[in-house]
Amino acid sequence: MTTLHLIELTCPICDSGFRSQTVVATNGFGGKRTDFHERAAGMQPLPYFVHLCTHCGYAGVARDFGDEVNPSDQLKEQVWGELAPALRTSLPSGSLKYEHAAKVAAWQDADPRYLADLYLRAAWCCVDEGDSEAERFFRRKAAWRFAESLASFDGIPPDERAVITYLVGELWRRVGDEAQSEHWFSRVADEVTEPTAQSWVLEVAEQQRVQPREWFT
Repeated sequence: MTTLHLIELTCPICDSGFRSQTVVATNGFGGKRTDFHERAAGMQPLPYFVHLCTHCGYAGVARDFGDEVNPSDQLKEQVWGELAPALRTSLPSGSLKYEHAAKVAAWQDADPRYLADLYLRAAWCCVDEGDSEAERFFRRKAAWRFAESLASFDGIPPDERAVITYLVGELWRRVGDEAQSEHWFSRVADEVTEPTAQSWVLEVAEQQRVQPREWFT
């Protein structure tokens, strides 16, 4: 069960005050999909980890609405020019909130890993929303950003590289790109730093490469 709480936020772009719901507690998870998307009992919590100003389209996590946030004139122009118009044609769904948050973060040169996580969560929201086309779109975005992080020397901690490499393979598998998924699954073994502790990721990578299935936990 997911427990929500109303919070008061002020948009740093347009100075509009608004209320948003945030997650206070969640329990009842029933395992994870092979892309780490947790199955929740009852209300899905994902859309409530990010917040969106419905006046201008600015979005982010709670800290992105803090008093210390001082957006540049360029960022304000980008929000008004691209995000605000999108609100006229799209409902503020969970996936839209994460998409807008990712765009705002990218305009501020955020770390690729952070952007990848936002796009991955947008894809997860699309699963819950039943939008398969947008789901594939966001999975590609997430895969590209995770790959960018892996290409950087310090983009991913050494003990996480095998898991993220597996995840990139799983994202491409779900998109339907067999060549890309095969490439990334085959790289998992090269990224393992602790063979015993990380044996599970080798197993699931081989499983998804040879005979994919939906659940592994």
